[in-house]
Amino acid sequence: MEGVTLQDIKTEPITPGQLEEMRKLTDSYASLFSKRAMLFRQRGLHEQTLGDTDYKNLMLDHYTFLKRPVILFGESIFIGNSKKTIASAKEAIHS
Repeated sequence: MEGVTLQDIKTEPITPGQLEEMRKLTDSYASLFSKRAMLFRQRGLHEQTLGDTDYKNLMLDHYTFLKRPVILFGESIFIGNSKKTIASAKEAIHS
């Protein structure tokens, strides 16, 4: 798709600057964090109280902690793969 940049975060990890840019478009690092990541339970993180800095550092440490996909379009961000999120992203892109 023209004008779209895809980033494979497995081979090209997100940078602190990219994560900060995403954070500015949402309410917290927690909203970008995937609690469904296998490492979340394996590391016992589900038993801890995590703060925004913890979420940030975990996402920078391992790509699986970033909720995917993340779509940045203009000044909007769409996080995750729920039907509602994907529909909203499509609507914004095609309007």
